[in-house]
Amino acid sequence: MASVLRRLGVFLLTLVAASIAVFALLAVLPGDPAQINAGTTATPTQVAALRKECGLDAPVATRYARWVGDLTTGHLGDTFIGRRSIASEISTCLVVTLPLVAMSMVIALLIALPLGFLAAVGHRRWYGTAISAVTQIGIAIPAFWMGVILVAWFSVRWQLLPSGSFVHWSDSIWGAFKSLLLPAIALGIVQAAILTRYVRSSVLDVLREDYIRTARAKGMTMGQALRRHGARNAAVPVVTVLGLNLSALLVGAVVIENVFAIKGLGKLLVDNINNREIILIMDVVMLLTVITLVINLVVDLLLMAIDPRTREVGR
Repeated sequence: MASVLRRLGVFLLTLVAASIAVFALLAVLPGDPAQINAGTTATPTQVAALRKECGLDAPVATRYARWVGDLTTGHLGDTFIGRRSIASEISTCLVVTLPLVAMSMVIALLIALPLGFLAAVGHRRWYGTAISAVTQIGIAIPAFWMGVILVAWFSVRWQLLPSGSFVHWSDSIWGAFKSLLLPAIALGIVQAAILTRYVRSSVLDVLREDYIRTARAKGMTMGQALRRHGARNAAVPVVTVLGLNLSALLVGAVVIENVFAIKGLGKLLVDNINNREIILIMDVVMLLTVITLVINLVVDLLLMAIDPRTREVGR
């Protein structure tokens, strides 16, 4: 229990530090949102009035406190241009980005777990070498380039899946799934290549342990020995890498959403950078940071459940 509370405390402190860093980094960006919103023909008086209306004339500490207060209450305000609800914009994009990341992770796991196990068991055979070689190629391929290849084949050549845009879940669940399938495959294949290497390495380390050889000597098959005696030990590094992969998928979604013209958090972020929508940008970046920190916290708690030795390390 003490280890859990300690990790929760670290999570909260990291969250506060991250909010300060996000606000400080984006507050010093060049460009005046009020000037951009008012236009090039606006007078200094009009720009000053707009700055006051948007709260940009307040001291830095006041603006930070106001921003954190808005985040905790959920009242995120409106954008500078168009006066659109920021909370509504983000919630609309979340129903795209979160399913995209989840689908990518499922695809990565479905590929990596069996291939990593096969590569470990057959590390001295041709198929183990072939899997290792293919994963090396997969690691070297950027997700956006994989997306372009998939569009060229599945959308342009075979016309099986849409090449862009997003059909909302409320309109058609199957249409929304098809809209996200190619981007999810593009993200998932690259992460699967990375994860396969870790699964292979983890299983190989377990196979070399004495307790596995003892289990085999008692008549167990390789699969039985791994399931009964090696699964928990092999899962520790894999779970750690899964947390890193999920964080990488969040970052990759920023790029892949722009490749496929899907209105998720990544495209929302890129579209509003040129307009200097500082509040919206800070909200999106902070949301991605919170999701990443929550993933790391869940991974820590899972590791404590899988391997009790991590609790002793915490003490």
